[in-house]
Order: sequence, then C-alpha cells, then structure tokens
Amino acid sequence: MTMRKVVAGMQMSIDGLIDGPDGYTDWVDSWSDTFDLLPEIDACVLGSGMYSGYEQYWSAIKRDPHSPLEFTGELPTPEEIDYADFALGTPHYVLSKSRAGVEWENARIVRDVSGIEKLRREPGRTIYVVGGARTVSSLMDHGLIDELRLTIHPVVVGKGKALFDTVAKRHYLQLADAKRVDGGKVCLIYEVGERG
Repeated sequence: MTMRKVVAGMQMSIDGLIDGPDGYTDWVDSWSDTFDLLPEIDACVLGSGMYSGYEQYWSAIKRDPHSPLEFTGELPTPEEIDYADFALGTPHYVLSKSRAGVEWENARIVRDVSGIEKLRREPGRTIYVVGGARTVSSLMDHGLIDELRLTIHPVVVGKGKALFDTVAKRHYLQLADAKRVDGGKVCLIYEVGERG
C-alpha cells in the first residue's frame, strides 16, 4: 500500500529554538510557506496548543489583508495573504486529547496519532505538519514524519522553547537539500528514517 508523504516544516533560530523566553518569535519576518510546498499539500496537521493562534492569525489576514496584524504590528506579506487562502481552504487536523472543538469549518479534531496513521493511508497528496514542537516530536517518535524542512534564522536566542525538547527517541536524518535564502536564512530539507 502506498502511504502519503508527511512533511514537517518549522522555522527556528540557529540555536534550535522556535520561540524566545517571552513566547514570541520576533525574528521571523513571514509565516508563509518558506518551502514552496503548497502545490503538493491537501491536508495539514497541527497540535492543539498551536491551533488557536494559527486560526486567529490566518483568519485575521483573510478578513482584512490590508491592515497591520495584531501579532506583529506589520502588514501581511503577499506570501502570507496567499497562505491565508490556502489555510482556510485546506483540511486541517488538530491533534488533541482534550480540545472540545475548533472554529474553522475545514478543521477537525484527531484524538491520537492513530488518526494521523489512518489519514496517511487514505488517498491524497502530501500531508503538511505545520507544528507545534510537541506535535512534530510526537509524530517523529511514532515514525510518521518522512521529511523535515527547517528554515534556520541567523539569530541566537539563548532561552526559549527548543524544537526537539520532547523527542523521546534518536532519529537519523539524511540531508536532501540546502539553500541560502534572503536575510541570511538557510532552508534545510532532511529525509527522516533509518540510519544510512
């Protein structure tokens, strides 16, 4: 049986943090797709902790793409406006044991990783894990991440939330691609799997 590919994409500091001690990521200049993945994706997965802010952020852009965002104080970039269209038109699966409901019509709750395993076996294109860190770590530990895409920002934050803080197992990665992008950032693509 052919399994759908599952890709996790995250933005992080050079010291492996996804946000600072205050919970903010002021070094990230855009939350749009930095990996050119959107044409491949027809489902997104995210954790319950990330869902509320994610839903508010992209809904605010969709409602008024020409006003500064409360989260950043900046106008949405054209790429963020495109991503808002994608986010509100693509099925989202929120991994949560306790969340009662979700606001978006295109979102549904999945109670455990077996729901993601089932989704992976269904016909479709690539599944995009948009975060957060605990969700990415849990799915990696269950062998459900095929590819890890990281945008590394040229900043050392020092303290904050580490991307792989809750990973319970050792994982071997194979570098598939690396490219330098605007602002000194680096995009790395790793295949996740057995030791090569």
